[in-house]
Amino acid sequence: MKAEIEVLHPGLFSSIQDFGRRGFQKYGVPFSGTMDRLALKTANLILRNKADAAVLEITQMGPKLKFSAPAKIAISGAYLSPKLNDSEIENNEVIKIEPGDVLSFGRPLKGSRAYLAIAGGFQTEKILESRSWYEGITAFQKLEKGHRLPYSAVSGEVKETYASVKFDPSYLETSEIKVFHGPEFEKLPQELKTTLQKNNFSISKNNNRMAVQLGEKLENELEPIITGPVLPGTVQLTPGGNLIVLMRDCQTTGGYPRVLQLSEHSLNILAQKKTGEEVHFKLGS
Repeated sequence: MKAEIEVLHPGLFSSIQDFGRRGFQKYGVPFSGTMDRLALKTANLILRNKADAAVLEITQMGPKLKFSAPAKIAISGAYLSPKLNDSEIENNEVIKIEPGDVLSFGRPLKGSRAYLAIAGGFQTEKILESRSWYEGITAFQKLEKGHRLPYSAVSGEVKETYASVKFDPSYLETSEIKVFHGPEFEKLPQELKTTLQKNNFSISKNNNRMAVQLGEKLENELEPIITGPVLPGTVQLTPGGNLIVLMRDCQTTGGYPRVLQLSEHSLNILAQKKTGEEVHFKLGS
């Protein structure tokens, strides 16, 4: 049975994401993929999907979606007040969908990004071994009104196994970001090294899937570096003294000193932060 989700309202910024594209960085292709891997895996495993099946990543203000055929869905990550046909539903549970059902979202009460998984995964186009949307590679960058997202209709009853999937939401509210020395960390003066480890830093309004800029400026006397490789989680220090944390859609090379590198889980934490919230770096060994 052909099954589609009709986008009645796109919300703020929603996109199809999986684990992203690996092996193409030498061609200048970003990793892309989900901002919060833990939430994506949780939503998929609840439905017995493959851990990296494509999901809908929803940022702060969720979309309004209409289903054409039976389905099973799960939502994990941020709690954005989801409703099915105007009745409240919970995160981290299997939700049965009937033809004509409408899923919507309300106020973001905890976290910034939620992940909508569907049994069998979203069946959108795969390009360079990934379904992740990225401008210039895929036809779309974000959800738009009228989009139709294909999926496989559920037929018959499926035994539920989601009770064994544990999700600890505490990371949605923690401010501690574990980091490691970046390649240029040792070039920093001791005072600046101390500042990075002692001070809190706030999320500026300049944050998206490419990078998160922190609000506080630092004294920076470092010279720009010869362009070198960067990864999601690389923390760059600009000539103007801004700290920029590169995220999943970041470029593959950069010329600013790379002073810190976030751990994988710290990327999940930062992906759930809103403008104005604070973080502090904890240096790992």
